[in-house]
Amino acid sequence: MTPIEIGIASVSVMLVLIYLGIHVPFVLALTSFVGVWLIRDNFQIAVYMLSQAAAQSISDYVFAVIPLFVLMGMLVSAADLGRDSYTVANRLLRKLPGGLGIATVAANTIFASITGVTIASAAVFSRIAVPEMLRFGYDRRFAVGAVAGSSVLGMLIPPSILLIVYAIVAEQSVGDMFLAGIGPGLLLAFLFSLGIYLTAVLNPKLMRDAAAAAAAPDDEPDLTLREFAEKMGPTLVLVVAVLGGIYGGVFTPTEAGAVGAALALAAALLRRRLTWRILWNILVETGYISSSILFIVISATMYSRMLGISGLPTQISTLVSGLDASYLVVLLIFVGIALVLGTIIDSVSILLITVPLFIPLLQPYDVSLVWFGVVAIMAIEIGLLTPPFGMSCYVVRSTLTDHAVTLEDVFLGAAPFALIMLLVVGLLIAFPQIVLVFV
Repeated sequence: MTPIEIGIASVSVMLVLIYLGIHVPFVLALTSFVGVWLIRDNFQIAVYMLSQAAAQSISDYVFAVIPLFVLMGMLVSAADLGRDSYTVANRLLRKLPGGLGIATVAANTIFASITGVTIASAAVFSRIAVPEMLRFGYDRRFAVGAVAGSSVLGMLIPPSILLIVYAIVAEQSVGDMFLAGIGPGLLLAFLFSLGIYLTAVLNPKLMRDAAAAAAAPDDEPDLTLREFAEKMGPTLVLVVAVLGGIYGGVFTPTEAGAVGAALALAAALLRRRLTWRILWNILVETGYISSSILFIVISATMYSRMLGISGLPTQISTLVSGLDASYLVVLLIFVGIALVLGTIIDSVSILLITVPLFIPLLQPYDVSLVWFGVVAIMAIEIGLLTPPFGMSCYVVRSTLTDHAVTLEDVFLGAAPFALIMLLVVGLLIAFPQIVLVFV
């Protein structure tokens, strides 16, 4: 077999093994090792090259940003800042049709700006927002769908773990990726809110008792400035410190992660939400999530180097150039692959598998890799809401104590939000300035 044929075979074998249920990092490492062995026809060379990939892939200082931001997200969750965000948004928006749903999106937007972890958002708001919406008579599918759908904002609005991983893999500035995520993130939050509002107006049966509750006399007083400061003060401090520090050139992203984690720890301690057992559980969970991401990065680096040795990306790039296809065709192919892979594997794995293949294809078209990164992440995130994988939907269902809500309810409720995300992907492709307006 030629190196090109081995590269094609390795991609095919990888997809088959993933569909069989084998964990992605093991599949990537195994196919990469065997691929290099066959291409070089030397076992020792394969061992050496892949061990070097493992040693070098996460040795860079910038990778320390991943556990720091994960830790910050876990501490923010423990400090109940998500609950406070929802309380404030609910008090401000409760009179609107679909106000609780819009409040969920607004609170998730705020929470996303201090966590960057979709799973954390899904878990927090499943406990806070779903019971409240059900109490006011919202349809259960709508309630769980609103939480699952809006949780994806955590991977787009900075600081985002996925934006950081893409920046590292594509060798782009983390600060630029954060800036690029602001416009699309806010646009997605606005369209989610608009969709909820229109649903409430056009199909009030989904919120049959909520409309009556909104029209009834409100015994709860309006939110005072002092209450707003008490509930949102820690969140605002975190946002200003982390994002302001990065954009103002005061901190590197890694240092900003450390500052954010320290401030989140202080907030949890001051609110007396932290015990030794909770802190230990947070540290263990942080280690688990971080090691999982970094193991995938190591395996994906091996995979990327094996593809480079095979010459497959260059060959595909030459073939696409020969077809005289527009970059739009390449993008549509990427979006299609991302949607398919989103049904079986997680977002980080999809990003690390596809980006090494598609960046060489896009380079001849002189497109912005920052823009492509945001488009890619938006397309990949749709997989969080689609069966059978749908990680956000699984987290929402597993967090709920109401067993009347089924996994089918969550997926069906999240479907309109997935369609809105697909619409936003089209808008980002048609109008790149949405992504690049702040960069």
